[in-house]
Amino acid sequence: MGGATRRRGDELIAAIHQAVLAELEEVGLAKLSMEGVARRAATAKTSLYRRWTSPEEILLDAIVAAFPREEVSASGDDLRGDLVRALQLLLDWGRHPTARAVQAILLERGRYPELADALFSRVFDPAGGRFTATVLHHYAALGEIDSRVITPVVADIGEALTLKYLADTGTEPSVEYLESIVDQAVLPAVGLSPPGTSRAAGPGRPS
Repeated sequence: MGGATRRRGDELIAAIHQAVLAELEEVGLAKLSMEGVARRAATAKTSLYRRWTSPEEILLDAIVAAFPREEVSASGDDLRGDLVRALQLLLDWGRHPTARAVQAILLERGRYPELADALFSRVFDPAGGRFTATVLHHYAALGEIDSRVITPVVADIGEALTLKYLADTGTEPSVEYLESIVDQAVLPAVGLSPPGTSRAAGPGRPS
């Protein structure tokens, strides 16, 4: 221990977040423990209890810290581009360890219903509920879209089609395919026509 730099504040929290994600991947949700997280983070268990009451709380905190928020373009006049970027943000986040943590929680929703509910109330809902929803509601506030057409089904379209492509092919859709989702599904669903015509493009898409 001699000569070791004592971590504090954000540095310590980041190390604990990394530790809980790594511990989850190794032992699974059922065996997640404060002892395991503390050992992996190389910190005292008392340090954890000063801020969190359980390893699940640490896990949720790690997910909250890493979950992305959609942003609209500075000009606020690029609905199509902002929708495509929102779907790309979904793909980018999907490569992060917290995406696998979310999947682990949802797969065991029956065993951990309160944890799954907290995932929605603390992570998804504050971020808009669905990828593209924040963008759609922003442009509705500007009067570009009728807010009444942004139903839960419409808010789901972009995210659902992006994830379906991943499930069908095992690969990420190209930017061109994301543009096709926006042009052929999202924009028409809110009563808008895409600029020009766009054909679906996604190498490896199963027929």
